[in-house]
Amino acid sequence: MDKLETIYQFNKGLLQSLSVDYQEWQHEPILDFVTDEKVAKELGWTGTHSKSLFLKLKGAGHALLLTDKDSRLDSKGIKALTGKRPSIVGNDEMTKAIGCVPGAVCPFGLPSHIPIIVDRSLFSSKELLYTPGKPDFTISLPSSRLMDILQALENPIIEM
Repeated sequence: MDKLETIYQFNKGLLQSLSVDYQEWQHEPILDFVTDEKVAKELGWTGTHSKSLFLKLKGAGHALLLTDKDSRLDSKGIKALTGKRPSIVGNDEMTKAIGCVPGAVCPFGLPSHIPIIVDRSLFSSKELLYTPGKPDFTISLPSSRLMDILQALENPIIEM
């Protein structure tokens, strides 16, 4: 099984084990925001589109920022939380570290030592959309279940 399939199957298993009521779509691969918006319009998605940024923390280590697609990287806020200055990881390093492809980073199923920094605003949306590793799939879930999902992971969780 390839890495993307492993990430995808982990996500499906995680949601099923927590009895999360989710929807799933298969569509053309989404690797950029233009395609994301086009597919969202075609399929009638109404949820909040998430964005997962894989970050390098100065000095050592990585983190993943889970936020909405319109938010920008708040470097100062992340440094205040982690004590380290963040930068966005290059595509090759990211793929090697977590197995995801650029434009389709999955927030769940990361190596357990990588902290997930979650934007608190995601908890107030009704529905959250994300890519479960494979760029040609999208999952929608109630945002009210996001904390349950995060708490089921072994990763450190940091709210921002």
